[in-house]
Amino acid sequence: MVIEWLKVRVEPELREQYVQKDAAIWTTALSKYPGFLSKEVWISSDNLAEVVLVIHWESFEQWQAIPAAALEQIEAEFRRAMGDTYAIVESGKYQVRKRFQV
Repeated sequence: MVIEWLKVRVEPELREQYVQKDAAIWTTALSKYPGFLSKEVWISSDNLAEVVLVIHWESFEQWQAIPAAALEQIEAEFRRAMGDTYAIVESGKYQVRKRFQV
């Protein structure tokens, strides 16, 4: 399993709208692609301008197989919905080496 990790800065008064639009647009679109496993949205009680997105993919290859044109189209739809009210300020990709569950 691999993790796509994104830290987003969003106008604090629009954070809840961002979370809702992200679910409706990005999560809905990504979930249709092979390899998408799940997505978590983390919000901070200390920093209202921060949203962290953690997307779980079966493999790096499946994640990267999403056509660039499709990603651009999804981002354009999201940008129409949210305007210029957010920015990705950090991103990373991780491989899950070990997972513990109780």
